[in-house]
Amino acid sequence: MRVLNESPDDDPDPQPTLRSPYLNRELSWIEFNRRVFEEACDHANPLLERVKFLAIWAANLDEFFMIRVSGIKQQISARVQKQSPDGLTPSEQLMSVCHALLPLIEGERNLLLHQMLPELREHGIALYNYDELNPPQCAWLDDYFLRHVFPVLTPLAFDSSRPFPFISNLSLNLAVMLRDPQKGELFARVKVPEVLPRLIPLPTELCASAGDTHPGRQACFIWIEQLIAAHLATLFPGFTVVESHPFRVTRNADMEIEEDEADDLLATIEQGVRQRRFGEVVHLAVDSAMPERIATLLITNLKVEAHDCYTVRGPLGLSDLMALTRLDRPDLKDPPHIPLLPTTMRSGVDLFAQIRAGDLLLHHPYHSFSPVIDFINAAAEDPQVLAIKQTLYRVGSNSPIVRALMHAREQGKQVTAVVELKARFDEENNIIWARALERAGVHVVYGLVGVKVHAKLTLVVRREQEGIRCYAHMGTGNYNATTARIYTDLSMLTCRDDLTADLIELFNTLTAYGRRDDYRRLLVAPVTMRNRLLAMIEREIVRQQQAGDGYLIVKVNALVDREMIDALYRASQAGVRVDLIVRGMCALRPGLPGLSEHIQVRSIIGPFLEHHRIYYFHHGGQAEIYLGSADLMERNLDRRVEVLFPVMDPQLARFVRETLLATYLADNVRARLLAPDGSYQRLYPGPDAACDSQLPAQMVSDRT
Repeated sequence: MRVLNESPDDDPDPQPTLRSPYLNRELSWIEFNRRVFEEACDHANPLLERVKFLAIWAANLDEFFMIRVSGIKQQISARVQKQSPDGLTPSEQLMSVCHALLPLIEGERNLLLHQMLPELREHGIALYNYDELNPPQCAWLDDYFLRHVFPVLTPLAFDSSRPFPFISNLSLNLAVMLRDPQKGELFARVKVPEVLPRLIPLPTELCASAGDTHPGRQACFIWIEQLIAAHLATLFPGFTVVESHPFRVTRNADMEIEEDEADDLLATIEQGVRQRRFGEVVHLAVDSAMPERIATLLITNLKVEAHDCYTVRGPLGLSDLMALTRLDRPDLKDPPHIPLLPTTMRSGVDLFAQIRAGDLLLHHPYHSFSPVIDFINAAAEDPQVLAIKQTLYRVGSNSPIVRALMHAREQGKQVTAVVELKARFDEENNIIWARALERAGVHVVYGLVGVKVHAKLTLVVRREQEGIRCYAHMGTGNYNATTARIYTDLSMLTCRDDLTADLIELFNTLTAYGRRDDYRRLLVAPVTMRNRLLAMIEREIVRQQQAGDGYLIVKVNALVDREMIDALYRASQAGVRVDLIVRGMCALRPGLPGLSEHIQVRSIIGPFLEHHRIYYFHHGGQAEIYLGSADLMERNLDRRVEVLFPVMDPQLARFVRETLLATYLADNVRARLLAPDGSYQRLYPGPDAACDSQLPAQMVSDRT
């Protein structure tokens, strides 16, 4: 069993060396989550915002094990020896991941147990351990357990006549040791019900021991697994409960869909979602008080290696702490953000007329997402609109966008929705919406075989006095009104003929058998995007050689594509200045003499999730700017339908370059700079004026 901060003496050195020009993508992801964890540690953030970042860190880690670590383990099982671009075999990568994660997990525990929980209690929010409760609290919880928890529990035994129970992905469980006078020691598993709150709130009048004595502000909770553990005798009458310990498993959740062999893609995706819960266990977390004999029993029956078992102090599954952020405690949160509504898009304005007057640009979440919804609703109601076509990747629950599409169909419009069923972890939600759209009479297309449709596009076809005119919305983010409040994204509304003509042909490709090798203005993956981006990088190299003013700015979520990294290295070697803003994984090493000394990489982490992708090419002062949803990853460039669209309006282009990108590059509050060894150094204002790129006043303009 792997104990925190301990590792086998014969482990290979997991630290990457500078001999490779590339950083390991898995270790780079861990560095990204470290930056999220740093926000949880930063006392400049309000307390419940820090709790939120800790919950996000934990949820990110779960997904990392489900997708990335499971992929490495599959390579090891298949005896794949192919090295990653930085020169590590799968086994070496797994060991490097373990070494990098162990101190982070230990730091997380120290933060939670020694800082965050005491600070919460000081502010009137107490997360009790069961042994801290007083008699009135215990009496109330006894009644709560019998009425609400006990009926839901299903203990499962493990003995010679009953197999080891199945442990579902991300479920919290109790390993219970019992003693029977005839049979001796026995093992049972009790699953903590997911249908009940993890943090059980006690009545306010029972929270007097919480630190904040201000009336009405006390809130206290008990961990449900501790409540269950205290009442195990109720579940096992006639047996002696010797001990119990929580444990949690993470399974491989990376579905592989054989699309070519699927007669019904919808049914195939549904089956894959159901099978996800049965994936192999890749991570076992156990309470640090668990004896080795019980941990060994779990390791053996879950068929994991000892190094896949992590002992953890304190509660498991910290993503559940997100529930605390719903408390009504504005004194412990960031001031509420109220999105702005541009004057040109306020209620009652003819959006179609506004778009005809010039392209419109929205910057979410600083701008409200409502104009995007209004655009679809206006198209649904307008009798001159003939058709609406839209791509849907992650729309969220209770989606106003989907309701608008169904309403458009009720109004007699021809409506087509390209629903991507393979949007990871949103498959079930998308299946529900796809069926609802079909019932409403919408033409639903389930993407393309072999690729995901990730582009964010809407096309509205309208009959006007001059003839048929098309209007479009193109964005960097999903049609999700909920995430639009916390993700930074850009939306453009346009009726430019060359852009809408490209969209008509692209939708024909998505819904039928059309195939194009080129587009007028759009960069489309997997057709033209990679080659066009490479060509524009090469153009900056030529410009640098001729005039000395080559310059590139790229803002993405991830940069791991080797061909793109090599192109950026060539640009740096030619003297081109390259500014990269990469939120998450970055396999490029900046600042290496003779290779990347003209490249600077920064990451922005803050209350809003940086999500838009922006590509700026100086082009000798004739700048070209593209926006979209494509990262510089092989999957985006080669295995997804992606679109990068140009910002053609000069005023909007100036806003993107001189306001938006300039602010990101000047940020000395949220930004971290990437060092050649893969570590990040946070920037601080010092004697300079503070520049926070997530302040709304800096990220909008009157024209957008």
